Amino acid sequence: MILGLLIAFLTLSPPQFTEAGQAKLEKMLQERDALTQQWKQSESQKSGIFGNRTKKDMIETNEWLERIIAKDNLIMDELRMIGEIETTTATQTGEDYKAIAFKQEKDIQSLKRAVAEREKSIAEMLSTRRTFEWTTTIFFLTTLGLGYWVYKSKKAA
Repeated sequence: MILGLLIAFLTLSPPQFTEAGQAKLEKMLQERDALTQQWKQSESQKSGIFGNRTKKDMIETNEWLERIIAKDNLIMDELRMIGEIETTTATQTGEDYKAIAFKQEKDIQSLKRAVAEREKSIAEMLSTRRTFEWTTTIFFLTTLGLGYWVYKSKKAA
């Protein structure tokens, strides 16, 4: 039952294990399979009278079960360690993305400030240009009016 769950977990989980971790898990599963076979053999031993099981046979069977449970615990510890490594890696990746996003946001804010300053300087230039245009137009009209006045005063004289 537990072996089936472990195999299902290994096949359904994404293949993000390192090769060393995967090899270690495979070795531990093979050792567990060997312990299970030895337990089955001890389960079939009947050294009592009339082919019955003795207390010694049952104790030996229980010892094999204890070894299997100990191996299962080692396998679960290894899986937890691998899970923690993957969680740490995912957390670090998430933190890296947060840092990148924060830096990008900071860059965007500085670019927005630069664009705002540029728009402000362009508005000031346009304002100066408008003032210059109006001053030039008034000067031209004044010169034209003075020229006309001088022409009229010379022609009348």
